[in-house]
Amino acid sequence: MSDQIKHECGIVLIRLLRPLEYYQEKYGTWMYGLNKLYLLMEKQHNRGQDGAGAVNLKLDQEAGKKYFFRQRSNKTNPIKDIFERINEPFIKLQDHEPELLRDTQYAKENLPFAGELYLGHLRYGTFGNHSIEYVHPVMRENNWRSRNLVMAGNFNLTNVDEIFKSLFDLGQHPKDYTDTVTILENVGHFLDEENEMLFRKHKNEGLSNREISFGIEEELDVRQILERSSRRWDGGYALAGMIGHGDAFVTRDPWGIRPAWYYQDEEIVVVASERPVIQTAMNVRSVQVQEIKPGHALIIKKNGTVTEELVRVPQKRTSCSFERIYFSRGSDKKIYLERKSLGRLLAKTLLDKVNYDIENTVFSYIPNTAETAFYGMMDGIRQELDQVKKRKILEKGKDITPEELDEILAVEPRVEKIAIKDVKMRTFIADDNSRDDMVAHVYDVTYGIVKNGVDTLVIIDDSIVRGTTLKKSILRILDRLHPKKIIVVSSAPQIRYPDCYGIDMAKLKDFCAFSAAIELLKESGQEKVIDDVYKKCKEQQNLPKEEIVNYVKEIYKPFTPEQISDQIARMLRPDDIDAEVELVYQSIENLHEACPDDRGDWYFTGDYPTPGGNKVVNTSFINFVEGRSGRAY
Repeated sequence: MSDQIKHECGIVLIRLLRPLEYYQEKYGTWMYGLNKLYLLMEKQHNRGQDGAGAVNLKLDQEAGKKYFFRQRSNKTNPIKDIFERINEPFIKLQDHEPELLRDTQYAKENLPFAGELYLGHLRYGTFGNHSIEYVHPVMRENNWRSRNLVMAGNFNLTNVDEIFKSLFDLGQHPKDYTDTVTILENVGHFLDEENEMLFRKHKNEGLSNREISFGIEEELDVRQILERSSRRWDGGYALAGMIGHGDAFVTRDPWGIRPAWYYQDEEIVVVASERPVIQTAMNVRSVQVQEIKPGHALIIKKNGTVTEELVRVPQKRTSCSFERIYFSRGSDKKIYLERKSLGRLLAKTLLDKVNYDIENTVFSYIPNTAETAFYGMMDGIRQELDQVKKRKILEKGKDITPEELDEILAVEPRVEKIAIKDVKMRTFIADDNSRDDMVAHVYDVTYGIVKNGVDTLVIIDDSIVRGTTLKKSILRILDRLHPKKIIVVSSAPQIRYPDCYGIDMAKLKDFCAFSAAIELLKESGQEKVIDDVYKKCKEQQNLPKEEIVNYVKEIYKPFTPEQISDQIARMLRPDDIDAEVELVYQSIENLHEACPDDRGDWYFTGDYPTPGGNKVVNTSFINFVEGRSGRAY
C-alpha cells in the first residue's frame, strides 16, 4: 500500500503444558516458551510498531513471591527493547554462575520470565497516543490471585461510551476513557462478581478462607465471565487474557472481524493473530493450526485443560478482507492465492484499457507488497493473450505460414522492475515544500526501459486510500520515464467509508474516493445531496445505534465507480507532469470472488456488520460537514 495506513495489533499467547524441567531436558533450555514468544512476536512485527509488551505468569508461586512479570516499550524498536531487558538477568547469570541458569528450580523461584504462561502484544496507536500507559498488556491487580487480570488485544469498539456509562452506573470510576481501560474494567467487574459468588457459595459450605481461595481458582467459570462482560461489545476483537492463578483465554468477536489462530499438542498451546507465523515458529502444517471460531473463546485452565467454548452467538461471518488484501503476511497459502486472484481478475479490464497494445505497454508494481497481486495480474494477462493467439491461429487456418505463427506466438507482455524503494526519507524537514521534494525521491526508477511518449505504464498497488503518496511522489517519479500514459491499478475496490474495527481509517475527508464524489456533486450542481445527507445524519445523531441508517451511501449513488475513478485521477494528477493518468479499481464482485470466505467489505460498500458501524459513519459525515477533525468513535 503506497499510502501509510496503520492497522490491526498482533497478539501471542503461550501456555506450556509441562514443567520447565521437561523443556530443559528435551530442548536443552527451560526458555523454550520464552524463545517461542520472541519468534512469534518478531514474525508479526508487521502488525504494529508503536509499542510492544510481554507478560509472564509463574504457576503455583509461594505467597510473598512475585508471580507476574511485565515488560513494555514504546521505543523505536520495541520488540528488541523488551527482550533485551528480559534477557539482561539471564546474561548476567550466564557470565557469573552459568550452572544456575540451567537449574530450572532456581530459575522458577528467582528469575523473571521463568514461568509457564506468556502473553505478548504488538501495538499500533488507534487513538494516536503512544504513551507507555497505552501499551498492552494491561493489568488489573489484586491480592487475591483469582482477581488479578492481564489483558491484551487486537480490537476496536464503536460503543466505548455505552460500556463506560455502564461501569459508571455500577459505581466504578474508570481512570481513563479508552476502549482498552474500559474493556479491562468491564471484564474485571464480572471476574470480581464470579469470585464473590463462589466465595459466598463455599462460605455457606463452612470452608475456611484459605480453602475457599483454592476452590475459587478451580471452579472459576471463564466462559461465563466472558459471556457476561461481552454482551454490550460492538466492534471487532481478538482479546487475550490471563488470570493470576493460571487460567488463560482468547475470545473472538461473533462476526469474525479480527483474526485468531491456535495450535495445541501435548507440550504447548500457542495462539497468534496469523496462521503462518504459528506454522513457522512451531514447524507444523497448516492443517494443524486451527481458527478460533467467531463468537467463541479458547479457554486454558490452570490444570492444562483446553476447550473452545461458545461465548456469543456467531453472526454472519464478515472477516476483514483487508487482512487478505494487504495486512496479513502473504506466506499463508490461502492468502497468497487470494492476492494472486485479485490481480488476475483485473487482467481483462486492463487489456481493454490499453486496447490490447502489448507492444507499447509496460507492466510493473509499486510498492513491494503488491508483488503477489502483480504475479496474478500477469498470469491473467498471459491467459487472455493465449486466447487471442488461439483465435488468430484458427482464423488463419491451414494457410498460416511458419513466419506468421512465430509472429503470433512471440507476443508477450513486457514486464519490468520500474520502481525501486531506495531509502526511507525521514520527515525531519519542517518546510512542507522541501519535505515533498524529499519524499519524491523515496523511489528510484529504471531509466531507458519505457519508450518516450509512446509506452503506457501499468502499475498495480494493493490499495489507494488517500492518494497522497501518489500525488506527491509516485506519479512524479514515474513521469521521469516519459510514458505517454500511466495507469495505476488498485487490487482493492474504492475505499469509501471509515473503518471502526481496527484499521486507522477513521475520517471520511481522508479518502480520495469520498473527496472525488463530493467534487462531482458540486460540479454537477447536486450539492443538495450533501445537504440532505447531512440533515438525515443530524436527525438520527441521538438515536440508539441499532436504529441508525448509513445515509452516506447517497453521496456515491449518482455516479458509477468509473466516474469516481476518473475524478480521482484528475484530482491526483500533479499539474507539472506530462503523462496522462488513469485509475482502475477492483470491483466488489471480483473481491468476493477472490476472497469468498472473508467478506467483510464495509470500507468499500458501507455495509457494516455491527450497528455501531452505522453510528460511526454517521458521526464521521457530520464531522466532515462541520469541519471537525476529531475521530468518529
